[in-house]
Amino acid sequence: MSDGQSSPSAGTGQIVVSGLTKQYKNLRAVDNLSFTVQSGRVTGFLGPNGAGKTTTLRMLLNLVTPTAGQATIGGHRYADLVDPLRSVGAVLEASSAHKGRTGINHLRVICAAAGLPRERADEVLAMVGLTPAAKRKFKGYSLGMKQRLGIAAAMLGNPQVLILDEPANGLDPEGIRWMRGFLKGLAAEGRTVLVSSHLLSEMQLLADDVVIIAAGRLVRQGPVDQVIGSMAHGTQVRVRTPQAEELAAALREQAATVNKDEHGALLVAGVDAPTVGRVALATKVELHELTTERPDLEGVFLELTAGKAGIR
Repeated sequence: MSDGQSSPSAGTGQIVVSGLTKQYKNLRAVDNLSFTVQSGRVTGFLGPNGAGKTTTLRMLLNLVTPTAGQATIGGHRYADLVDPLRSVGAVLEASSAHKGRTGINHLRVICAAAGLPRERADEVLAMVGLTPAAKRKFKGYSLGMKQRLGIAAAMLGNPQVLILDEPANGLDPEGIRWMRGFLKGLAAEGRTVLVSSHLLSEMQLLADDVVIIAAGRLVRQGPVDQVIGSMAHGTQVRVRTPQAEELAAALREQAATVNKDEHGALLVAGVDAPTVGRVALATKVELHELTTERPDLEGVFLELTAGKAGIR
């Protein structure tokens, strides 16, 4: 890169949240929250509205003072970083800029204030695909364009750590796919990427790890596949057959749980698809469909956070 910075090395940007608590009079927004975000991975930060996600991110960036506990980036509080712009890039809302200023000039102002070379603004604008809109005024930017401009600003210092709150807001499907590739690429370079989002299907595609909170407390953390796999009791086999009652009776003899959906298909739990197939063969039942249905991140999230409102 033309600013002469070397690429960030893996392992230097681990985020550690330890016993973090924030009390607002009668509301405890975050309650003894602890988790770790590893370098070289995209971590999804998930929770229902009011779960304390934004408050946690603000404490991580020292925009809000914790009531108890601490959060560190690479072993240091954000406020203690010597050159935070070169260490951490953060976007907590769609980019804000002077309405009459162009996108490129907005970035050049930040470069001048941070002692970064002027050409870095052009580089990050190209990085987020906004070069064609470089000379358009900010007031003419769509929400999705503002999101991209915010990410461009966060990348000006070539940071090791990127922290984003709902970065896909306002993006169309193509923009969301671009965002996925962009963030995965940053993690592949060894950077630490922490992303808060409500788009659970997208987070299943994007994230390597997830941290799920509800009512300010941690409810689950780990690699996406492991978190989904931990709810393996939600796995079932969907079966369509013209001899449903006969097959259901045979499967119940194998200690399977069998229910019907609204279309008459059997939903079988407690045995796997090969077992269903063997039972069907042994009972001479004709099968029209045999599909294993596994829980997805959205289903796991809803089950883990069901009924958990904000702490008061």
